[in-house]
Amino acid sequence: MAEVLNSLVFADMPVRQFKPGPAGTHITIRGLTKYFAGWPLYENFDLDIPKNKIVSVFGPNGCGKSTLINMIAGLVPIDAGEILFDGKSLKDTKIGYVFQNYREALFPWMRTIDNIAYPLKLEGKSKAEVDRRMAELVASFDVKFDLNRYPYELSGGQQQTASIMRALAPKPEVLFLDEPFSALDFEMTLFIREKLQEVFMQTGTTMLLVSHDLEEAVYLADQVLLLTKRPTRVAEILHYNDARPRSTETLSEPSFITAKKRSLEIFQREVRR
Repeated sequence: MAEVLNSLVFADMPVRQFKPGPAGTHITIRGLTKYFAGWPLYENFDLDIPKNKIVSVFGPNGCGKSTLINMIAGLVPIDAGEILFDGKSLKDTKIGYVFQNYREALFPWMRTIDNIAYPLKLEGKSKAEVDRRMAELVASFDVKFDLNRYPYELSGGQQQTASIMRALAPKPEVLFLDEPFSALDFEMTLFIREKLQEVFMQTGTTMLLVSHDLEEAVYLADQVLLLTKRPTRVAEILHYNDARPRSTETLSEPSFITAKKRSLEIFQREVRR
């Protein structure tokens, strides 16, 4: 029944001409539509995601934050619309993805170092190239644990560190992070926040982060994408321009407090609607 309803809805939709985003846009989304059980989650949704920025996605429960990045990353099919990366399709774009559940994200039968190297081996890189990239990542993340151990022998924070290293191994154009800190203790969260910022400052990789923690969403972002309840629209895009690297001292800066307060006001407004 839901499929019939969807086909009827989409048959009536006008064909829209694709309109490129402004200069500096990395991901252009036009007419994105996704229905669940005949009800719209996203309908004719447009968005421009800037290049070389960290964009946090925040909004009410059930608004489809994770679904949005999963559709952009090609993990969830869309019902209608178009998504382009620098004018290219997803298949022509190199992406990385960090999942919320690190325990299920890593292959348990592979050593941790082989998990991290897996995307490079898929690309057909030579052993020398793989070893060189592994050395770069180990140095970048200041790895102190034994990468020759299996994932289940590591702590949760160590597993998530390995997941992020694997996502970054092939030097992606876009890195997706779906609530990557939600299962970590505070000490490990601070560590990975710091490392992600270092990677971003070194590479300028476009990052799209879903978070259920407003402080975290603002702290890491250049832009906070605030969403409405479903059918989901953009409530507001908040720009936050404090210099990097940001630290715990950033949390008490007037600019951070103002950005967080404004984000909270928009979020509460949308929840009450």
